[in-house]
Amino acid sequence: MPGTPTDRPNGHSTSAEISNAVVHLLSEYTGRGPTKARTYINDDLISVVLRDTLTKGERSLIANGSVDVVLDARKAYQAAMKQDLIAVIEKYSGRSVLAFMSENHIDPDIAVESFVLAPQKGILSATAS
Repeated sequence: MPGTPTDRPNGHSTSAEISNAVVHLLSEYTGRGPTKARTYINDDLISVVLRDTLTKGERSLIANGSVDVVLDARKAYQAAMKQDLIAVIEKYSGRSVLAFMSENHIDPDIAVESFVLAPQKGILSATAS
């Protein structure tokens, strides 16, 4: 995959570039980005694990028993951000995204953004039959 692990012109790895871009996008959409992010790249899958994602307002809602409200709002953010997130992955991986999946967990405060990439031309992936 282009840019793996540290052959980017700025010296950062592809995974670090993706992590930084996803944190920035979340901050733009929600007003606060996660404090930790780590991107895992494996063949046709890129997953970004985000920690400490909840805003102060969301934490207050959760403390008052409104977990479903927060999860529904997060799903709405993810739907709104979908194209921007896909653009980030395609930019830094140099590959097309076939599918995007996203999930949030409240306690502990963790979110995962996963992207299934289109196979590279001329490369066959091993699949179970």
